Amino acid sequence: MPLPATLAALDELKALLDSHRPLSGATNRNLREDLALRWTYHSNAIEGNTLTLLETKVVLEGITVCGKSMHEQLEATNHFAAIDYVEEIISREEPFSSWQIRNIHQLVLNAIDNDNAGRWRTINVTISGAQHRPPSHTRIPELIDRFIDWVEGPGRELHPVERAALVHAEFVGIHPFADCNGRTSRLLMNLELMKAGFPPCIITVENRLAYYQALDDLHTRGKQQAFIELVCEAVQLAFEPYWHALDIQPGSTSDL
Repeated sequence: MPLPATLAALDELKALLDSHRPLSGATNRNLREDLALRWTYHSNAIEGNTLTLLETKVVLEGITVCGKSMHEQLEATNHFAAIDYVEEIISREEPFSSWQIRNIHQLVLNAIDNDNAGRWRTINVTISGAQHRPPSHTRIPELIDRFIDWVEGPGRELHPVERAALVHAEFVGIHPFADCNGRTSRLLMNLELMKAGFPPCIITVENRLAYYQALDDLHTRGKQQAFIELVCEAVQLAFEPYWHALDIQPGSTSDL
């Protein structure tokens, strides 16, 4: 199977990046600004937000974009705030918890839907276009507790990238909120990657169809590999801005 070789190649890329750490403050700031913009744009665009990348940049700079709804512009600023919170969690070395999950979700929906922000859903839902049917809302607290126990227990035995991918997949399978589960799950995935020293990855809007299909196959057929490989490819690409900033050429990654 190709997956172990893929993970080993990602470890080599991380080792190369680690050999150049710590990065300068200016380099870190520049990389972080670019990452937060692209992460925000793509995660929102996957969910139907119509702001372009440049419009997202303008909104994050505090300028209102004419012709775009306040809802969409709040989605941009809220997601940016959620990234800040994810970085705070990492800096404080906090253990994974339902409190963090609810706080991330509250930030994502702040001033958009305050009644549901940070609150487990109290209705049963379907995922449009997917075969997977999320569990009853009555099971959410139990399933979240099990999920956290897995992340902090058996999940720690997995490769960090594999664990991050499954954190995303398992969380979105539970679908604990009435809305914004996708954005929250991608933030949780990158929380796990960043804790382990990997760069956060971006699932691009151009890859949305393959992303949705891989998730649905995982939930309905138990086929994990396609989704894990999709995340591995995104992590590989996440190293590219670092190579550009450091002006280095990594060795061959043909086995990825």
